[in-house]
Amino acid sequence: MIIRKMTDADVKSAAEIENLCFVHPWSEQSIKDEMDKENSVFLMAFENEKPIGYVGLSVVFDEGYMGNLAVIEEYRRKGVGRMLMKELICECKKLSLAFATLEVRDSNTPAVSLYKSLGFDEVGRRKNYYKEPLEDAILLTKFFK
Repeated sequence: MIIRKMTDADVKSAAEIENLCFVHPWSEQSIKDEMDKENSVFLMAFENEKPIGYVGLSVVFDEGYMGNLAVIEEYRRKGVGRMLMKELICECKKLSLAFATLEVRDSNTPAVSLYKSLGFDEVGRRKNYYKEPLEDAILLTKFFK
């Protein structure tokens, strides 16, 4: 598996992964708009040149706000998400961020376990944040300073 920074050529693949993973996926244009921002970090994982997952982070001053971590189903529970997150954490440290934060569905136990194993702590909840089904979001943050 290879993980590298996303390029414009990867945006279509990221949108396809979004469509496979989420009820309300980001559009290709939304991903491109976010990725094109000066202060963003987007990484993509490949297996034999096939895009299998990606993660995105927006940076505001010294704060990181993660958008989506998406891995196609046949590659889940095989370390792809962990590798993407470890690389993203390295990028956060290179950027001297104070913290990185994200929201995750309360019922997404595998993702919550992954994030907590990487040092993210629960710092709050957003009531009824997600739709279809209606569900709380858990706020998780990893502090670097």
